[in-house]
Amino acid sequence: MKQSGLINLIPETSRNEWKASGLYPDTTVFSSFQQYVVQQPDKIAIFSSEGEMSYQEIYDESVRIAMGFEQSGIVSGDVIVSQLSNNWRSVVIDLAAASIGAIICPIPPGRGRLDIESVVKCCNARTIIVENHQGGIDVCEMIEAIRPLVLSLRHLILIGEPRTGWIEFEQLRKSDPMTSFPVVSPDDPVRFLVSSGTESEPKLIAYSHNAILGGRGRFMQVLRNGAERFVPLYLVPLGSAFGSTASFCVIAWQGAAVVVLTKFSVDATLDAIGRFRPTHIFGVPTMFQRIAADPRLSLLDLTDLKALVCGGALIDEATINRCYEAFGCSFVNLYGSADGVNCFNKVTDARNKVAITVGKPNPEICDIKIVDDQHKVLPQGEVGEIIARGPISPMQYVNSPILDQTYRNQQGWVLTGDLGCIDCDGYLNLMGRKKDIIIRGGANISPAQIEKIATQYLDIISAACIAVADPDLGQRVCLCLTLKSGSQPLSLTEITHFLSKHGLEKHKLPEYICHFSQLPLSPAGKVDKKALSALIGEINSSSSYLRHEPAI
Repeated sequence: MKQSGLINLIPETSRNEWKASGLYPDTTVFSSFQQYVVQQPDKIAIFSSEGEMSYQEIYDESVRIAMGFEQSGIVSGDVIVSQLSNNWRSVVIDLAAASIGAIICPIPPGRGRLDIESVVKCCNARTIIVENHQGGIDVCEMIEAIRPLVLSLRHLILIGEPRTGWIEFEQLRKSDPMTSFPVVSPDDPVRFLVSSGTESEPKLIAYSHNAILGGRGRFMQVLRNGAERFVPLYLVPLGSAFGSTASFCVIAWQGAAVVVLTKFSVDATLDAIGRFRPTHIFGVPTMFQRIAADPRLSLLDLTDLKALVCGGALIDEATINRCYEAFGCSFVNLYGSADGVNCFNKVTDARNKVAITVGKPNPEICDIKIVDDQHKVLPQGEVGEIIARGPISPMQYVNSPILDQTYRNQQGWVLTGDLGCIDCDGYLNLMGRKKDIIIRGGANISPAQIEKIATQYLDIISAACIAVADPDLGQRVCLCLTLKSGSQPLSLTEITHFLSKHGLEKHKLPEYICHFSQLPLSPAGKVDKKALSALIGEINSSSSYLRHEPAI
């Protein structure tokens, strides 16, 4: 697409094969949405605390916003960055942008000035849409400080109280409806996903209409499995990679409804389950751990609930088992990322497989291989790096040839940096990240392995392992825990005895322990290990609370 300057690094032969086989729908997001508006105008598309909105209502809002965009000078190929809480406006903005060939680039609420500035600069955004206040922060003031540093930024759109120099979202809603739309190709970019990743700055990954619908949309289609009623509840931000499926894949591609929470909390989740009776709940491990531990869940009618869909981070067997018991439905362990990988359990998978795997790779969505450091395919059962390619594969990293060279090969395979193996039944087992390793005295220690065992302890809700710098061994292991309400703090001796009893080798045992009422979370709802490391560093340097004890 000339306006955006993006090219598709997936080989053309592969893309043509996916089109010929029907894996690519070869239609655009907005065209798909329009078909459902005609078929089911009165069907509810969004359930939320703000009320319900039908397909016709979403369409009417979208085409007015699209006209407002066009009249403001936004054209096909322009990038629109947004940072919004979960609500109907996010969905409308997504669809309005897609209708005129613009590219939407959402940032989850909670990302601060440095991340926003990095994203806006990276994608040469022409427009940014924000709410004037989030979490007590004057977002407009922050954007105004960034604007002189970003020459591409032309349009500031505000949801909330009017402000000088900003376009009011409410004024865009008063535009005449757009009736004639520009020609958009299914191979054009439609969305940039922002990856939290392990890089110093966020990565932006470009997805075409075909990749969004044929990859991420097909995942939703498989998850739905032909059911007439499909109503997923999104606990994660719609601006995250995990939440990116709501507007384009559930509504525009599947013609279904979504339930959204403005902000995650256990109280809001329990209320939404009772009021809207979702069929699926999309969340990350920490969210499900907190909900499953709340006794009020047992008072709800959960008969409509088909499955929990858990992604964003590795989850442990103990939490999965607790969720089976607490929710009484299937559990889908999802392995996916903005970079272009997807694998998940089916609702029919045996419980023991769900507990230790993320399902069988589905080449119709994403093929997966395990390779060594020289990128040679390893035999079944051997551990190596996971690489992925399929209809879900993105076009490229945005304006970052270095990332493309680092994480993509010439055949279009994405190098994930994750470790895994394929078992004898064809299921993918995750072994952590290549970078997420604690090195103690020259020995590599996987935090994920320790965390999985620790959460089997009855009183532990969630666990995270953090490296603590040590002048002698280089790094030592600190185990950070949250416990069930009313539980007594665990001693290091108690937890190391438990870990040893469950097979953890002596040199991997944690040598520090720290308790939290809640572990810090990233905007996407994952445990924020960077923030946790900073907290541990402060505790370690300013008090004697965090004490080193020799491993038993």
